Amino acid sequence: MVFDSMETAPRSELREVQDERLQKTVQNAYENVEFYREVFDEHGLTPDDIQSVEDLSKLPFTTKEDFRDHYPTGMFAREMDDVVRIHASSGTTGKPKIVGYTQDDLDVWSKAVARCLVASGLGSDDVVQNAYGYGLFTGGLGLHQGIEELGATVIPIGGGNTQRQVEMLADLGSDAISCTPSYALYLAEVADDMGYDIKDLPLRVVIFGAEPCTEPMREEIEERLGVKGIDIYGLSEIVGPGVSIECEEQNGLHIWEDYFYPEVVDPNTGEPVEEGEEGELVLTTLAKDALPVLRYRTGDLTTLNYDTCECGRTCVRMDNITGRADDLIIVRGVNFYPSEVESVVLEFDEVAPHYRIDIRREDNLDKLEITVELAEDFDGSRSDLTSRIQKRLSNVLSFTPDKLDLVEYGNIARTEVGKVQRVYDHRGQ
Repeated sequence: MVFDSMETAPRSELREVQDERLQKTVQNAYENVEFYREVFDEHGLTPDDIQSVEDLSKLPFTTKEDFRDHYPTGMFAREMDDVVRIHASSGTTGKPKIVGYTQDDLDVWSKAVARCLVASGLGSDDVVQNAYGYGLFTGGLGLHQGIEELGATVIPIGGGNTQRQVEMLADLGSDAISCTPSYALYLAEVADDMGYDIKDLPLRVVIFGAEPCTEPMREEIEERLGVKGIDIYGLSEIVGPGVSIECEEQNGLHIWEDYFYPEVVDPNTGEPVEEGEEGELVLTTLAKDALPVLRYRTGDLTTLNYDTCECGRTCVRMDNITGRADDLIIVRGVNFYPSEVESVVLEFDEVAPHYRIDIRREDNLDKLEITVELAEDFDGSRSDLTSRIQKRLSNVLSFTPDKLDLVEYGNIARTEVGKVQRVYDHRGQ
């Protein structure tokens, strides 16, 4: 089942739509955004030089720094009189990125999220509990309006208040819940503490996003909650959640290419990579009015697969995002991603799926400390388990962490609202 016909359109038809919408997007950006007009002029280009998505490589990338340099609304193509809603990124690494929407933009966003919901196996008869935070974060209202567009019932419970979340799941018989992957696991813990067997509830789908989620973590979510775990992807600068999602085949996330055109480039050189090769995802909006964005470097690492999915959708599929180019951690000249630590943690039944990474600098030498929670029912040898995990980490990371602490269950802070923080880099403090 699909929400609309573009999901299964022939790729030749999809290309025609992409080219037509790109020309309008480029014209809008050039005429109404000073930043893009200067970019075009600097490179000796006019909107007429961009007739097809094949011409996009003529343009330089847009970066998060460009958004910050033009804070708050310098990237807008519309005056505030035409903007009906404002959202913003978290701003954890500086000024937040401010994004605006016209009513047409909200309509496109709603349709993109509705497509996502149908792809995940939901329909108009379902009840969806939305546990993303409402407010400037795009997750809450983004999912909310898509649920309403689908005609399903939305429970706008927002983030936090986890005991109430469990009660609503039980009392209202929610078919699905949308939240971060770490919160899904926390929800299962709280349900156990409250005496609920969450697997006995009608809940059958968890739509998770806003954080990287490895395959082992997905399996943990599905096992603990007795659900199908579906990964949704988006980012504020492009629209919010709804850029892509897994279908029920769980074999990559379908990008709605008539709204968002994807490229994958080498994160170091910016050059395109071969199909199926991992690189940094670059996105161009094709149907945004207030905030057209050309060749935005997301920082997210993935691959693209253009084969038609078994579900019948022809839109390209991206692999699950398990790391960002700027999430790369360098310790004593060795590179690794937090997702590599997570994959090791989830291999061991004796520990809980909660960990933190601390990096310190002592006497000009980097020190890596990893803290992992023991499983609630652990009663074995802590030293033996430490040795086995340490050995596995050494094999995966190609070096041995300086310290591995196993702490009692519940000692690592949970996050009820927002994204979980796993990495604490104390260098330079």
